[in-house]
This record gives sequence, structure tokens and C-alpha cells, in this order.
Amino acid sequence: MVTYVVEVEDEAATRLSLVGGKGAGLAALVRTPGVRVPAAFCVTTEAYRAVLAAAALDPLLDRLAGLAADDGAAIAATSAAIRTALEATPIPAEVVEQIDRHLAALGDRSPVAVRSSATAEDLPSASFAGQQESYLNVRGRADVLRSISRCWASLFTERAVTYRLRNGFDQRGVELAVVVQQMVFPEAAGVLFTADPLTSDRKACSVDASFGLGEAVVSGLVDTDHYLVTDGRIVDRRVAAKRTVVRPLAGGGTGTTTVDPGRQTRPALTDDQVLRLARLGRTIEAHLGRPQDIEWCLVDGDFCVVQSRPITTLFPLPDLPAGSARVYMSFGHQQMMTDAMTPLGLSFFVAQFEEDALPTVEVAGRIFLDLSHDLASPIGRLTLRLVMGGIDPIMLNAMKVLIRRRAFMRSLPRGRRYFSMGSGYFTWRLPVEAIRAYRGNDPDLVPALMAERRARLEATRRTVEGLSGEAVFDAIRQDFRQLKQDIQDPRGMGIIYAGIVAQALVDRTARRTLRDKAAGTVLARAVAHDVTAEMGVALLDVADVVRGHPEVMAGLARLGDADFFDRLERLEGGPETAAAIRGFLDRYGMRCAGEIDITRPRWNEQPTALVPMILSAVRTLGPDARQGFTEAAVEAADAKERELLDRIRRQPGGRRRARRVARTISRIRNLAGYREYPKYLMVGHYWMIKQALMREADGLAREGVIEAPDDVRFLTLDEFREAVRTRRVDGAVIAARRARFALDARLTPPRVMTSEGEVFTGGYDTSRMPAGALPGIAASPGTVEGRARVILSMEQADLEPGDILVTTFTDPSWTPAFLSITGLVTEVGGRATHGSVIAREYGLPAVVGVENVTRLIPDGRRIRVNGTEGYVQLL
Repeated sequence: MVTYVVEVEDEAATRLSLVGGKGAGLAALVRTPGVRVPAAFCVTTEAYRAVLAAAALDPLLDRLAGLAADDGAAIAATSAAIRTALEATPIPAEVVEQIDRHLAALGDRSPVAVRSSATAEDLPSASFAGQQESYLNVRGRADVLRSISRCWASLFTERAVTYRLRNGFDQRGVELAVVVQQMVFPEAAGVLFTADPLTSDRKACSVDASFGLGEAVVSGLVDTDHYLVTDGRIVDRRVAAKRTVVRPLAGGGTGTTTVDPGRQTRPALTDDQVLRLARLGRTIEAHLGRPQDIEWCLVDGDFCVVQSRPITTLFPLPDLPAGSARVYMSFGHQQMMTDAMTPLGLSFFVAQFEEDALPTVEVAGRIFLDLSHDLASPIGRLTLRLVMGGIDPIMLNAMKVLIRRRAFMRSLPRGRRYFSMGSGYFTWRLPVEAIRAYRGNDPDLVPALMAERRARLEATRRTVEGLSGEAVFDAIRQDFRQLKQDIQDPRGMGIIYAGIVAQALVDRTARRTLRDKAAGTVLARAVAHDVTAEMGVALLDVADVVRGHPEVMAGLARLGDADFFDRLERLEGGPETAAAIRGFLDRYGMRCAGEIDITRPRWNEQPTALVPMILSAVRTLGPDARQGFTEAAVEAADAKERELLDRIRRQPGGRRRARRVARTISRIRNLAGYREYPKYLMVGHYWMIKQALMREADGLAREGVIEAPDDVRFLTLDEFREAVRTRRVDGAVIAARRARFALDARLTPPRVMTSEGEVFTGGYDTSRMPAGALPGIAASPGTVEGRARVILSMEQADLEPGDILVTTFTDPSWTPAFLSITGLVTEVGGRATHGSVIAREYGLPAVVGVENVTRLIPDGRRIRVNGTEGYVQLL
């Protein structure tokens, strides 16, 4: 006999393919000692298959599988037809017979919860949470059967179908079981995470609680009390005003009622109950072997658990032997690139530093530095403080918190330190060259060095273009050494440090003399040879060309990358626009968002990425904006310089001091622009190398070794070389890594984490900030109010006049968007990172390092950015 229904206590209920994720999770729960679970049974996927066969849905399923994830109308129509057919199909008699028998064991009229349980749900790698339906307080056989049919149909809601299409799941490959569970009517209910889902801190338990049924907590219908428990102590407590509660109705189903005003602010749980719940969560976590997302109910003073699933959003830990104590710092936060990198991009980036033997680990497509030895050393700690203060003060504050953990600090290993291993940047020649650049203050020094670098890159390009096969990879290794030598050259680094010193001296003088925190920033707005700042204003020339051609303005957004220029040139004014865009790409086309990942599409490959910024510049700025922008920056800097020098001259000994300050200002203008050039040089090398690699990938695809050139993104650099040598690739490896990358891309990396899974975040002093303000780092002075545009990728940068850009991070590729905004807010960065530097040069108020800001500020909300004091207010 086919098994259409199983008890959750049965061994068969542990089979995911039979009972789905929720059912298998429930089966594991009932086997956990000390955990109370309401009685339940599962209507298996065998029953779903029987109904699917009876409904004869093959033509509709074929149609669904062929749809694109963004074809909303077709998805809506097809999925609705499937749902209608499933709900109208009678449940086969043999299935109903087994359901009746198990339902009678629960009690024919006993209220039950009927929950969907998909085979691709509640998995360690993907939760699919909320994709299918659940029905509470279902009473009577007829309603139970009807709810089961509706659960089956819910596998084909629009959101569930779209989710599977976007994540590459086969529409037929996902099946649905149904859990029927005895209802409990709790005094309080909610959700317990045995690791903090926001920070990935595995030492913390997060509890959300409210009155009544827990389904309201899960769906966000009610306000909840929130607790954070660490090491058996409640370290954070927020009691909400719980104005509504979801209760069961006498005739079945649920309803929302108002909580008595005198009871609304009472905690749903006592402190003792919160701690008991946290201990229960640890029991479940230990038995199931990974952090859990647990739905619980408080019934008659005791806890019962109705569901537990793995937390899929936790950032994974490096693989280490048991007992190893380590501290890891995100390298991506320093590079303004916290996105996951593909295997080729990651291995390519790491290969550049192989000779340095940097203490790195790779986790979820990101690079982390092992700072255990640095933190264990007084010299290492001092160096960390000096270096990290300008890059990411939040990270520095997190390190300070960790350093106070004396017992943990004593457990760290001693040995070679990252920050003091002499990686090439810090040599005896650096201070010599910095002094030479500072004293010489030669306006021709920077352009001469840039020309030298360009000539060397061009010579390498000509060599690489003539290579093929394994010789390409040999040339790449050679280019790594050349690029590293150029970037770490003490002459260039000396110029950068001379510019930093000059800026610091002028900032200090301006603050003391003018009592103006913004003065030093204004003085630095007219620097020469800043390739990143120049890139932004260069796009304004393209905008001016587009502005003169209405047909181009209307058609640009409809163009695709594959035939971008062919279609553009057919429009009226298209040839002129195409020439302008090509001219921009000739100099800047090797750039893109996340450019340290060589596999990211460059603007040369994806010119449509520029379109939103071009059109935004047309809308927000007038004709000849480039000239006006440049002149305004120079005039503002000159005016502030005159004001500062005039004030100094009126002081005792002021004339001599004014001459000295004027020379220091000129050093900023002559030298500070070079700080952006090493990154520009690096991506120029990347573009040259990428073209060579893609020629090899095209060859592999033509021979059928891989399905498409894009597949090489999921090989490491060494594996790519081996594929070129042997003309063989394991397609299963590529498919598995592609799926893993899709999961990694959804994760948020922590700044600092330990090998024990504890995540450290640095706080800010909020005592001088307005109530409710979001604290960050004052990166560029000034205050501005406007509409927040929360944009996570540059391709979405459709900006209007007065908008404030709110995003995770910015790298140099975002610079053109800065021309269309009035302020900047980011989650990542410090005063010395790219976004901060360019914001200051463009005169934009900016606050960076605002934790979780893209989730805390709704898109379109009016905000105030105080870039002088370092906070953001929601208005």
C-alpha cells in the first residue's frame, strides 16, 4: 500500500522527500529529549503526486517552466490556472481514507493547524519561508480536507513560482507534503533564534514574543517584545506596546482583537521564562546540529514547540580544528566590496598576494584576514589602531570590545603578524619618498608617474594580446608581480602619504583659525589628477550630447548590452551619442561596481549600466554642467583659501605663516589626486587580463568543453588553467558552485567574527545625537534633507533632483551617480575610503558606516543627513 499519511513519530517522517522540510523538522523535534511537541501527522508527497496526476496539469507545468522570472502577467495567469485545477480536483478515496484514520486519532472535532511542507523548504541552504500557506484552528473533517487541497495549490502562488524561477528550482522538482498538527491555544507565542539573525552571532539567542497565537508574530501582524540572551543573561530587552492579538475563533479560523490598554505594555514573558526558552533553544540546537529558527508557544506556564528549521541567513564559519581560537576581519569592508565573489574572482584576487603568504581564509565567497596574531601582540594591536581608524572605525571599535575579553585574548595564538610583516607598502624608502614629494611639491610629479604607469601597462597589453593557451596564465602571474611593484612603489606611496599629511595639516589649521569643520574639505575640492573625480564630471559631457536628442533620451533605457551601439546608432542623434559614450569608455570602460572581482561585467561589456546615471544627470543638471561644476569647485576652494590666509595674516607673525599654509594647500592640489590612481591602474590591468581570459573561455565554449564562456567564473584560476591544458571540465562542479554562489550572494558578511561564531560590532557614542538618530561616521561635512533612495546596485541608480543616495557601499564606479544627489549614506566605509573622499571633493554631506542602514531606512522616506556630526535622522 502506498504511504499517503505518516505519524511524525514514524521513521518515514524523517525523509525529506516524503514529508517536506517542515515535516522532517517536526520529526526531528519529537526525537529531541525534553521538548514538548503537539501531536501531528503528515500527508505525504505521494498524496500530492496522486492529486497532481488526477488534475492532468502537464501542459500548464510545461508552460510555467518556460517563463521568465520577470514575466509577471504570464506567471499570474498560469499559476492561477494551476491553483484552480488543484483545488477543484477531488482527493483520491485511498488518500482520504488514510487521512480520516489519522485525524480520528487526533479527535475528529479537535482543532488543528494545517501547514504546507515543501521538499525545498526549511533546508540548511534555503528556507523558502512564507512561500506556501498555513491554516490555523481548522475544525471538522471537511474543512481539514479543503485546507489540505488549498495547501497543495499554494505551491503555485505567484510569489512561490517567481521565487523558484529566480533561484533555479525546477517547478516539477519541488513537491508538497502537508502537516496536520493539534492546535494549542497559548497565552504567549513567538519566535526564538538560537543565533542572532542580524549579526550572525552564534553566542546570542534572539527572542520575539507577543500575546496570543504565534502566527501573528511570524507574519509581522503584531508588535513584539524583543530579548537578546547571551551567556545565560538578558543583555537587551525591548517591551513593545502590543495593541492587537490574534486569537482562535469559536467556529474555526482566527481573528484579531484589541488588547486591553492596561495590558498592552506588560511583557509577554517573564525574565525567567525568557531564560528558560533560551535554554530550550540550546537543547534543540545541540540535538539538530545547527542554529535554529524555532516557533514556540507558552501553554499553562510550559513551552511547547510547533516548528524548528535551520537559520539560512547566518554567515558560515571557516573550517577549523576543534579548540582553535581565531579572530577574522572582513577584507571586503576595507575594499568597499562586501558582495560574494565567484570562485574565479576570489582565486584571482588572492593569487596576487600568494608570495606575501597573507593569513587569509575564504568564507561564502569573501576574504577574511586572520588577525589572531596581531591582536595577541602589543605591536600588532597598536598598528591595528593606527590603520583601521581611517578605514572603518566600526571595525576598530569592535576590535576594542574584543580586546577587553581577557580570557579569549589569552587563548589566541602567537606568531607572524599581518600588519607588521612588511608586505611591500611599508619600507625604509617610503618616508624618504614622502618627504621628497612633500618638500619638492612638483606639479609635474604626479602626471609623470601616471604616464610611466600607463606606458608600462600598454606594453604588457601588447604582449598578452599575442598569447594563447597556458602562456596566458604564465603572463598573468608575471603581471601580478608588475602590478604589485607599481602599486607598492615607494614613489607613489610617498606621494599619497605626502598628500595625506598636507590635508591633515590644513584641516587642523582651518578648524583652529576659522572654527569651521568644513573648511578643510572645501579647500581640497580643487585637487589635480584625481581620475575618480574626473570620471564623474566626464559623464556630464555625455549627458550634454544626450540632452540634445529627444529620441535618444526616450530610447536609451530600452537598449540591451549585446547590440547596444548598433541599436543606438539607428536613433536620431544616435551616432553622436555613441561616439560620446565610446569616448568615455575608452578611458573608463574597465570600471564597474565591485571591480576587485575580475568576473564582474565591466562598463565596456555592460554599457547599459551607465544609462541610469546619464539620464539622471540630464534630469538633475543643466547644460554645460561639467564646466559649471568644475568652476564652482575651484571658486569655492579659492574663496576659502583667501578667507583662511586673510585671517592668518591678521595674527602675529601671520605673513610668514600664511605663506607656509599656502604652500601646504598647493601640496594638496598637486599631490592628493594620486591617491585614486593605484586602484585605477589595478582595474586597467584587470581589464587587460580579463579580455585574455575570456578569449580562452570562448575557445572552451566553441569546443563544447563548457556550455557557455560564463561557466569559467565557477572555476578557480588554477582549474581554469588546467581546463585550458586538458580541454576537460566537470560540469557538475560548475553547476554546484553556481548554486552555492547564489546562496552566498544573499548573505551579509560580519566585520569581525571569531572562530566560535561570535560576531563583534562596534558602537558609537550617541549621547550628543538627537533621539532616534542613526549614528555613523562624519565623512563629509554639511547638512541636507531629501528623499532617501535606497539603491543596492548601480544599475538601479535612477535618481531625481534632491535625492540622497543610501546604499551598502560605494567604490569608484559609483562616482558618476554622485553628481545627481545631494547627500550620501552608506553601511560600509570610513573617512579615508573612496565614497568619503569623492563626497568631500564634490561637496556632498555624507555619513558612512551606518550599520544596517539599507534595512532601517525605507526607500522614499525623507531624511536628514548631518555629515558634520555623523548621524542620519528619519523625518
